[in-house]
Amino acid sequence: MEALRSLARLLLAFTIFSNLLLLACSSSLQDIQIATAERRIDVSSHIIKAFLTLKWDGDEVVFQVENTGTSPISEVLLAFPPTQVDHISSLKAALTVGKKKKKSYVPLEVNPTELPDAPNGTKYFKILLLNPLSAGETATVEVLYILTHSLEPFPAEISQSESQLVYYRDSAIILSPYYIKQQTTFIKTPSTRVESFTRVEPTTRAGIELKYGPYKDRPAYSYAPVLVHFENNSPFAVVEELVREIEISHWGSLQITEHYTLAHAGARHKGVFSRVDYQARSSGVSSFKHLLARLPPRVHSVFYRDQIGNISSSHLRTDYRRSELEIEPRYPLFGGWKATFVIGYGLPLQDFLFESPDGRRYLNFTFGCPLVETVVDKLTLKVVLPEGSKDPSAVVPFTVDQHLETKYSYLDIVGRTVVVLEKKNVVPEHNSPFQVYYSFNPVFMLAEPLMLTSVFFFLFMASVAYLHVDFSISNLDDQVEQCNQDS
Repeated sequence: MEALRSLARLLLAFTIFSNLLLLACSSSLQDIQIATAERRIDVSSHIIKAFLTLKWDGDEVVFQVENTGTSPISEVLLAFPPTQVDHISSLKAALTVGKKKKKSYVPLEVNPTELPDAPNGTKYFKILLLNPLSAGETATVEVLYILTHSLEPFPAEISQSESQLVYYRDSAIILSPYYIKQQTTFIKTPSTRVESFTRVEPTTRAGIELKYGPYKDRPAYSYAPVLVHFENNSPFAVVEELVREIEISHWGSLQITEHYTLAHAGARHKGVFSRVDYQARSSGVSSFKHLLARLPPRVHSVFYRDQIGNISSSHLRTDYRRSELEIEPRYPLFGGWKATFVIGYGLPLQDFLFESPDGRRYLNFTFGCPLVETVVDKLTLKVVLPEGSKDPSAVVPFTVDQHLETKYSYLDIVGRTVVVLEKKNVVPEHNSPFQVYYSFNPVFMLAEPLMLTSVFFFLFMASVAYLHVDFSISNLDDQVEQCNQDS
């Protein structure tokens, strides 16, 4: 009986705590209002893009947040429907400081979070403000999020001569846990060909832009689904898997090898492919046959090959700021088609390897995919450290999976430590610098030369010994006969 009473008291305490937590969350949400919200969505590519003053990728939502309560608030919540949150590749937030020409942006920390009793499976991200927002104060927060695999080809199959049409699904009203006084959503299409779109009045269309709103006095969790059907012939280039290997040699070089599995993720091609029509009539507007890879400057020893062998249809342009490699697969890629190939190049070590103040060495390189306007479903980046390296650690500006491996190469004894970084759903926004730190004793640089010198020395001594030793049978018989005569 005593155990049952204790369990009952524990359940009662837990229930009271949960109710208080829910009441606190509800009170905090009611204390925040959004005065104005403007969202601009660019669906001209298979990567959803947005523009503010500079070109960014994703959707941009400008919030003017107002604290109408009595207690300071230190965080703001973003809400997304569950069908959309799985396609978010990157999400950033910044606090706007100043006005017009003196405007600046202060990055804010964004983390996923959960709320009890979220309606319809709503998912949340928490934005941490630098300074708590006191009662009556306002702040402007700008949010950038990038969506991938969010355009649905319809029809799902097209012939070589047809254009590609896609669906985009969203909400005319911004999903938010807060009351919004006024809001507007803009959707920018790649061309003026829009087959149909959902109307949520007021809705206007001008050229390549759809405008939903302005909508006033919308309560929390308002939602108005819209469906836009439009033409989009941009290349839906998706790298299903990319393995980048960066091998460090302290003898002055950095060797990069990249293995690609590339696919066209647009509407699948149906019927027979005609190269004559493709070249003569410029059919296949949704296909692509050229890819551009942006490489670091001072690149050398570039190669581009597949399973058959070297592919000569590539062009390299270099200058002191960057290098561009234009590659052409053996055949144009239509929807559902794939191609596998390898790109490799060398770089001078002094441009990317440095020494930290604590004596450790570190590699400073760019994460992500060099191919322009591509989505990488799975990226594996391997940094092969010199043999004898110890205590490796990686510093990446976003969340990745990390682990260590060991690789054996020529003349290795204990093997080379490999730092493996893995990330899914990678977009050009992830092309940012990362660092790999490690400790290295310069004595290990003498290991391979000493090994080679020892091998050649022993071979030389063996050859000298072989030349000075007489293994002939005739001399042996003469020695035996001489011994018999002496005896």
